[in-house]
Amino acid sequence: MKLREPMPELSGATAWLNEEVTRDELIGEKPTLIHFWSVSCHLCKEAMPEINEIRDEYEDILNVVSVHMPRSEDDLNMSVIEQMALGHDISQPTYVDSEHILTDAFENKYVPAYYVFDEEGNLRHFQAGGSGMNMLRKKLNRILKIEE
Repeated sequence: MKLREPMPELSGATAWLNEEVTRDELIGEKPTLIHFWSVSCHLCKEAMPEINEIRDEYEDILNVVSVHMPRSEDDLNMSVIEQMALGHDISQPTYVDSEHILTDAFENKYVPAYYVFDEEGNLRHFQAGGSGMNMLRKKLNRILKIEE
């Protein structure tokens, strides 16, 4: 995805954990962070506490959605996905993308990966990899208009 492109529809999930959300529900009032992860990704597990911290800290002003993107056949076991979500306190809506429908719509190739959309649903920031959480916070604060 290129900057300023609109958020793809959140359709085609194999399953949803916690609750299902639509693109229309996410657009209009608050910016949205969409976070791609996988059960087989060590960096994803390391980053999860910080994502949860952001989710909780900005609860009233930011939507957070997780997308489970399998990287291999081993990542398709639904009970393993559910257990990891539970074990890592993933309480936000989680799109399970076993068929890579949303992954392809985002043209995403990485986990972890972070997409930040403004309240109109346009992509404002993308980053991938386990480091750079300070940069993610900086970009979120700018989009949320929070003074540093």
